[in-house]
Amino acid sequence: MGVPKKRTSKMRRDRRRAANNNLRTAVQVIQCSNCKEPILPHRACSACGHYKGRETVPAQA
Repeated sequence: MGVPKKRTSKMRRDRRRAANNNLRTAVQVIQCSNCKEPILPHRACSACGHYKGRETVPAQA
């Protein structure tokens, strides 16, 4: 079994963990094909209720 010889310091551990925070990408936003409102991809529009060109859920008032 591989066992570490020395204890990993808090600074080294935290620096390694923080390196992954910079890899995250921004959330993609697209426009609804019906009402042009910004929505998340692969989700029904909350403004008009359309998804892939047809109404799937009733629009919220």
